[in-house]
Amino acid sequence: MFETIETMLEQGILTVTLNRPEALNSYTYKMSEELEQLFDEAKENDQVRVIIITGKGRAFCAGMDLFESDTPFKVDVTAEQFRDIGGKVSLKIYELNKPIIAAINGAAVGIGLTMTLPMDIRIVKKEAKVGFVFARRGIGPEACSGWFLTKHVGLGKALEWMYSGRYISTTEGVAAGLFQYEVDDPLQKAKEIATEIIRYTAATSNAFTRELLWTMVNAPHPFSSHEAESKFLYWASRQKDVHEGIQSFMEKRNPQFPLKASDLPLFFD
Repeated sequence: MFETIETMLEQGILTVTLNRPEALNSYTYKMSEELEQLFDEAKENDQVRVIIITGKGRAFCAGMDLFESDTPFKVDVTAEQFRDIGGKVSLKIYELNKPIIAAINGAAVGIGLTMTLPMDIRIVKKEAKVGFVFARRGIGPEACSGWFLTKHVGLGKALEWMYSGRYISTTEGVAAGLFQYEVDDPLQKAKEIATEIIRYTAATSNAFTRELLWTMVNAPHPFSSHEAESKFLYWASRQKDVHEGIQSFMEKRNPQFPLKASDLPLFFD
């Protein structure tokens, strides 16, 4: 079905593998188109509870494929028509209604790193080569990283990394908040987290939580969060999921929540 990515859906976990190992999974226009399609389909598929993104071989994604074209960043459209392909994928990720985890199994440079910023959890392989190298290539930040990166690491650290374009040690990345975990096997750790989410939590709860937390990042007042949370709690209190959550707790068993992510009403414009 896809040329540049592989997918496997198993027990609610959709594992997406960037599949250009001979080119260190470097990013292409085709890969971008396929990722957009994938995220659209995953959003509508209630069989998908958690998404994991990883890379085949020894790299996660070594950045834009600079060998595919003499002018990889130049396209024949007007400035008004042009939209950064990395940003289009980031926006698809942002609009997802289920958790998404980056299992960064090796080098993640440029778009290979910024594409993970709208994901919820980033797990990196120890000592992987990572960096925001744009200034060293004569370009600038992309994939909506001007919005996402500061949310994770703050303005000062984001500017330092972007200004210098240097490679960042994975230990520094964890300390700054760029990564949540630094491990030998990121995919295994991602599957452990995904399995725990699926086994113990409600899809509707996580769909609302993801939208709430990302939406509230720049909310001007906590009342916005209070209002949305109140609306959700009112709705949830009348659903089968809350009954199952309480019953499974009382009976000391794992819950079997009946509702799907698509059952969640709109709580935000």
